[in-house]
Amino acid sequence: MSSVSNTHLTLISLVFFSFVVSLLINYILLKFARTLGIRTRANAEIRWDPQHKPSLGGISFYLCFLFSFIFLALINPDFNTIRWTVFGFLLACSLAFLMGLADDAFNTQPLLKLVTQIICSLILVYSGIHIRLFENLLLNYGLTVFWIIGMMNSFNLLDNMDGITGIITVVISGLFIAVSVSLKSTNSYITIFSICLLGSVVGFLVYNFHPSKMYMGDSGSQFIGFFLAAIGIEVCWNNGLPFGLYHGELENITLVLLVFLLPIVDTTTVFVNRIARGNSPFIGGKDHTTHHLFFRGITEKRIAMLYLLISVIACFLAYNLIFSFTYNLLYLALIFIVIVFLFLYLNTIIKKRT
Repeated sequence: MSSVSNTHLTLISLVFFSFVVSLLINYILLKFARTLGIRTRANAEIRWDPQHKPSLGGISFYLCFLFSFIFLALINPDFNTIRWTVFGFLLACSLAFLMGLADDAFNTQPLLKLVTQIICSLILVYSGIHIRLFENLLLNYGLTVFWIIGMMNSFNLLDNMDGITGIITVVISGLFIAVSVSLKSTNSYITIFSICLLGSVVGFLVYNFHPSKMYMGDSGSQFIGFFLAAIGIEVCWNNGLPFGLYHGELENITLVLLVFLLPIVDTTTVFVNRIARGNSPFIGGKDHTTHHLFFRGITEKRIAMLYLLISVIACFLAYNLIFSFTYNLLYLALIFIVIVFLFLYLNTIIKKRT
């Protein structure tokens, strides 16, 4: 009992440490670096908030992640066994962060971003982390590449209003931690990395919640997108591996849809609407699900709270699907997914009455 309490105290301390470090890093960056991520080119992306604010949040995420890597190496007795997997994860996360940082500073070409995202996903596959849905390995590798690229771009697109991406990240990483702790895998890389991400993002949200003082930038959204997609493969996609708690492909896909519900719904909605209008889905705009809610008269703070509520309910259902599976719960989860999608999608196409 005492060892369990000590373990939980260590994890809580790690969250608090990451929060404080992130808080201090972002405070210092705000004081001494006010231009990084403020694009001045004529072809800069369209931002929801017209005010110029530095895009620096990703730096604190990455520095806390590096600390979590060192902490894992010190406390995990099986580190040598998982070393290659963890080093591959570290390399791919670093590449995602640096690519995003370069985009914040220089507004890099979309093709370069895509190539970098593909390389990140291939590094992950080579390190041993990939989706195991099909018997054919090539199909699994292809789906993994598609998943990683999709989530990196989804979280980048979702970062379109104060606090939204940060709030969703906190809830998803909280789910990953809850699953690992419930399975007594407190020393795993999933637990340690997720704890440090959660703490660092909460520290960032102090400066990013509406009205924000800074953005996370592409360095933050690309890093978070890759990080959560990669951990999501282990927790959601792989039939519970190494946990062995799930029951089939439908349950796994439902779990994925629940955990990543809002990024998937927002990206799908934007792509469908832009293609229907004959516009490129890859050019930014003020047509996200969050923006349309604002056009209906909902304030930015209330939109953030609404997305928080949806994420919490979705991840609560996901947690119970893992540990208390019933088919009634599965059907309830599917109904919830459909309701959220229809609510957010229809809101973007039904014109407001004059």
